[in-house]
Amino acid sequence: MKKGSWTIFPYLCKGCGLCLEKCPTKALSFGQARGVYSNPTPDVNEKKCTLCGLCEEICPDCALAVKKKNA
Repeated sequence: MKKGSWTIFPYLCKGCGLCLEKCPTKALSFGQARGVYSNPTPDVNEKKCTLCGLCEEICPDCALAVKKKNA
């Protein structure tokens, strides 16, 4: 059962890497998809991600959305 969802908005992501740098579980890495400036956008390892939301908070471009499922 999924504990929530994680979404990247490539048209907003400039590929700065702040989310990768600040992720406490290192669940993010650059993937094959390209963002607004043709820079790579992050992919999430759903097994490592705890849905803490730090990536969403640190993103200067609001290119990430993290939603936890209510119990």
